[in-house]
Amino acid sequence: MPGVTDSQQARLTAWVHGRVQGVGFRWWTRSRALGLGLVGSATNLPAGRVEVVAEGSREACEKLLAALRSGDAPGHVDHVAEQWSQPKGGLTGFVER
Repeated sequence: MPGVTDSQQARLTAWVHGRVQGVGFRWWTRSRALGLGLVGSATNLPAGRVEVVAEGSREACEKLLAALRSGDAPGHVDHVAEQWSQPKGGLTGFVER
């Protein structure tokens, strides 16, 4: 994307499919996100998915997305769908829901 820099703020919404509920996945995601300086949430959804919303630098969001896809997460990740948007703000910390 033209004009995108590493310092640009972004909002990542990722839907993680696989065996990712009841295995510590949201806690693991929260730990990675906080380590990257991101704010947001990890929420269990119906059908066994987890929705991850993270705001911060585009670079940090991309690192979190890479971690979600790395195979290092608890459980088993089959697929991660992503959506990028402008940050909405108003988030503090990183919560598990």
